Amino acid sequence: MALTGVEIFKMLPKTNCKKCGQPTCLAFAMKLAQRQASLDQCPDVSEEAKQKLGEASAPPIRPIKLGTGDKAVKMGEETVLFRHEKKFVNPCAFAVKIEDTLTEADAAKKMEEVLASEIDRVGQKLRVDALFLSNDSGDAAKLEALAKLAAQKAPGVPVIISTKNPDAAGAALGHLSGQNAVLYGADAGNLAGMAEKAKAAKATLGIAAKNLDELSDLTEKAKGLGIEDMVIDSGARKAGEILRDNTYIRRAALKKGFKPVGYPVINFALREDEMLETLVAGLAVEKYGSIVVLGSVRKWKDLALFSLRQNVYTDPQVPMQVQQKIYKIGEPGPKSPFLITTNFSLTYFIVSGEIENCKVPCRLAVMDSEGLSVLTAWAAGKFTASKISQFITESGIEGELEQKELIIPGYVAILSGAIEDKLPGWKITVGPREANGLPAFLKSRA
Repeated sequence: MALTGVEIFKMLPKTNCKKCGQPTCLAFAMKLAQRQASLDQCPDVSEEAKQKLGEASAPPIRPIKLGTGDKAVKMGEETVLFRHEKKFVNPCAFAVKIEDTLTEADAAKKMEEVLASEIDRVGQKLRVDALFLSNDSGDAAKLEALAKLAAQKAPGVPVIISTKNPDAAGAALGHLSGQNAVLYGADAGNLAGMAEKAKAAKATLGIAAKNLDELSDLTEKAKGLGIEDMVIDSGARKAGEILRDNTYIRRAALKKGFKPVGYPVINFALREDEMLETLVAGLAVEKYGSIVVLGSVRKWKDLALFSLRQNVYTDPQVPMQVQQKIYKIGEPGPKSPFLITTNFSLTYFIVSGEIENCKVPCRLAVMDSEGLSVLTAWAAGKFTASKISQFITESGIEGELEQKELIIPGYVAILSGAIEDKLPGWKITVGPREANGLPAFLKSRA
C-alpha cells in the first residue's frame, strides 16, 4: 500500500534544505505521497530510505514507453479509477493487426493506411499509434520478413510483435533494435524463452494469460526472470469479460497495491463486424485498456475512437485551450476584418471554421481566458474591456491594419463602449451572437 506523507517524512533527512524545490521536507513528503514529485529530487536521502521509498512512491501501474521519437506513446502511471477524481494520465494506444499471411503488397498497404491515419482535432494530432505484427502463419521467416517490411515502410511507428515462438520473436526483433518494441505472446509454456528474447532486444514483454489467476502468476515469474516492463492480457475477449477483468486489474493495482497486475493492459477488439469492433474498442478505451488492437484502419472508425479517447483523457478540471495570439485565417491584408474571441478550444475551432468556410480572409485575436467560453469568461471577469484592450495594445496589431476596427462577439455587446474608451482611436463593432452568423456578416462587409 502507498505510504502517507507523514510516513515518508520520517524517512527523509529533515534538513529543510530546499534543494528539492519545496520549502520543507514535510512539504516534499506530501508531494511524494500525492505522486507529484520524484524521490530523486532529494539529493540527501539515504540509500536505505531510497530502497524503502522507491517502491512505495512508484506509480501503482508501471509506466511503459512504446516506440521512440515523436511517435512514441507512454502507457501506465494511472492513479485513479475515475477521471473525475483527478484525471487519466496516458491515453491508450491504438494498434492495427497485420498478419504475416498477407502478401507483401497487402501488408504494405495496411502500413500506409496507418501512416495516413493522422487527423487534427481541436489542435491535437490524433492517429493510429502502432503496428501489431502477428505470426499467424507460424513461420518464423514470414514474421521476420513482416518486421523488416515495417521497418522500411513505416519507420518510427511503434511495433508490437505477436508470436508464441521465441526464435521467431528474436529474428523479428532484430529489425527493431532500439525501438522500444513490445514482444507479445509470453505464456506458461514459453515464458523463459520469450523473456530472454525481450531482454536481449530491450523490449517490453507482453504476457498472454488464460485468466486473472494465471496472469498474476506469470507476471511474478517474469519478474523473477529479470523482466521489469510488461503489458498484460488476462485472456478476456468478449465485451463483458474485458469490462470485468480490466476493472478487477485496475482496482487491485490502485486500491490494494497488488503489484503483480500493476501493468498496462492490452485488449483485443478484433471482430468481423467493424461496427461491433468499434463498440468493443470504445469499451476498452473507457475502461482501462492501454493498448487496443484493431483489425483495420477506417476513417469513420478512427474519428469515433480518436474523439472518444481524446475526451476520456482530457483533464476534466482544466478546459481545453489554444495559445493566446493573433491567428491569420486565409491571407488577410491591411483592410481585412479583425475579430476577437476567447481561447476555449471549442470556441476557437468553431469560429475559425466558420471564417475559413466563408473564404473571407481575417485576423482572429484569441485571448487567454483560462479556457472559458465567451459568456462564461465575461461572467468570470476573464474577458473584460481592460483585459481586451491590454491584449490588443501589447499585440502591436494596429501597425498591420489600415483601419483600427475590432469585431467583438455579439454576446458581449455590452463591452463595446468600455473597450472604445480603453482603446482610443479604435472602432468597436458588435458581431453575431453565434458563430454560424459569421459568414453572412463577413460577406456583407466585403
